[in-house]
Formats: sequence, structure tokens, C-alpha cells
Amino acid sequence: MDKISINEQFSLLKEEWAPKIIARSNDQSVRILKGTGELGWHKHEDEEKIIMVFKGQLTLKLKESNDITLETGEMYVMPKGVDHCPIAQADTHFMMIEPS
Repeated sequence: MDKISINEQFSLLKEEWAPKIIARSNDQSVRILKGTGELGWHKHEDEEKIIMVFKGQLTLKLKESNDITLETGEMYVMPKGVDHCPIAQADTHFMMIEPS
């Protein structure tokens, strides 16, 4: 496998809130995406998800606890079964690592 330039991969994204798989490892997918505004409420019943912000700010509204705001260079592990609603500042870039 060749090395991956994450910044280059972000520059290739055309659509917002459309994850792109850039790598796979041990039944996990590494996905990048960019977003602006609110995605909507949802949850993942059976898996946790790692979320890392590379540019901008991402707020994870949580129904059952305090909201989590991630700045550039920060990450959070979203527990399985937690209702959440991502809200991104303009042109926020982030990565998710989750089961394939």
C-alpha cells in the first residue's frame, strides 16, 4: 500500500456530508468527509465510531448528555447507541474510523 496524503484526499472531495473511504485496516474503514451545517439526528446501534477534526469545528449534539465540540486536532469516540446530531462550521474537514 502506498502512503496517503490526507490533505490531498480532502481536496478531492466535491460533496458535503458524503464520506469517502481512503483506507481499510482490520475490518475498519477510514472515511473522510467535509460538511457545513447540520447533518441530522441518528445513532449507530452496534458500533463505536472515532471522529477526528482536521479543519474547522464540529459540534456533536447529544440527546442524553452535554454536547461535544471538537476543534482542529481533536477527536472523540462516539459510543454505540447514542443519539447524536453533527453540526459543522463552514468547510469543516473530519475523519471517521468505524467498522466496515
